[in-house]
Amino acid sequence: MEDCVVAVKAWMTANKLQLNDSKTESMLVRSKYRSFPENSLPSSIHVGDSDVNFVSSVTNLGVTFDHFLNLSQHVQNIRTIAYSNVRKISSIRHYLTPQAAQTLACSLVLSRIDYCNSLFYGCDQKLVESLQKVQNSAAKLIYRSKKFDHVTPLLRSLHWLPVSARIRYKLACICFSAKFEDGPKYLKELLVTYDNPSDYNLCSRADSRKLETLERSLPSFGNRSFASAAAIVWNSLPSSVRHSASKDSFRSSLKTHLFRESL
Repeated sequence: MEDCVVAVKAWMTANKLQLNDSKTESMLVRSKYRSFPENSLPSSIHVGDSDVNFVSSVTNLGVTFDHFLNLSQHVQNIRTIAYSNVRKISSIRHYLTPQAAQTLACSLVLSRIDYCNSLFYGCDQKLVESLQKVQNSAAKLIYRSKKFDHVTPLLRSLHWLPVSARIRYKLACICFSAKFEDGPKYLKELLVTYDNPSDYNLCSRADSRKLETLERSLPSFGNRSFASAAAIVWNSLPSSVRHSASKDSFRSSLKTHLFRESL
């Protein structure tokens, strides 16, 4: 890894860029199911002129990754900020119309839940449920409902997808954009369509938009990768949704499908 950092620094120097050694963070990723003697693990990595100690979590593009990659710290950060915004909206709710309250909830609460939410695919269900509680609080705030009121009718009235469906929605939209629109090439290369009809069953031969799902040696981790997760979500959609003619029609039919399936 240190040799890799040296190569990166050389490339950056050649391209008139600079890597700030003192601001570099490093994290040692490991499984929570395996224990290691503390003296067997390195404590730092050498970057340029600095020895960078390993930390338990790092933030990249607003997402907090912990050294187990279970995103629990990131979810906790979302909950803290979202609940704070719910309380702020609640303090002025009696001055707002339901439409204005919904706009604020979407801007200050749902936007937090939706940001990079495709990373939550396959993570601990308890984390998804904790985010669902945040969304439920926002829905009840809009309608000024009581704490123990049933939330499903409220979500249906707002036409809000539950958090688990929002995760699938994001993955499917990224998949459609990467495969059939102007999405990033590096994502398109991860989405493999079936080329040989003999490789899949008769029911799938007529569907040219099904994606190949790869076997994973570590399914609990591998199935969360974009190549695997996107293919699983994509193939679970009805053929009529997958064969949408445009991005707008795809999003519309996808949301309708997920809405009927979830609520």
